[in-house]
Amino acid sequence: MLAFLLNEPAADDVERELRDPNQTAWISAINLAEVVDVMERIYARSPSATLESLMLLETGGLRVAHVDGDIGVQAGALHARHYDRNKSALSMADCVALATASVLGEPLATADPALAAVATASGTTVVPLPDTRGRRPS
Repeated sequence: MLAFLLNEPAADDVERELRDPNQTAWISAINLAEVVDVMERIYARSPSATLESLMLLETGGLRVAHVDGDIGVQAGALHARHYDRNKSALSMADCVALATASVLGEPLATADPALAAVATASGTTVVPLPDTRGRRPS
């Protein structure tokens, strides 16, 4: 979502995923909170302006997934098993995104190589997005 809002290299890929009428794109409530935080704290964009930009994409079906106990437990377990400060610096928000995709049975769109590797290893399909330099995770 940040790539789309900041017009980074993945913006077109993200918009295409969000506008696809054949699928519903999901964001967890925690990951939405992270987007709002970054946009306000770093880019001085109000939460309402951020939400307005994201809601323009509802044509493809952007939905917010509530983080329940199943997602929380799975996210905690993923973080405990895969976090390593030097080799795999997954944030808890990364693990929430992966757990949400896993519980919903949906693919995970990411530019983060560590997150993509854990997603693939845990059986979740990855939609590889370009990072700020245009490189996609393998």
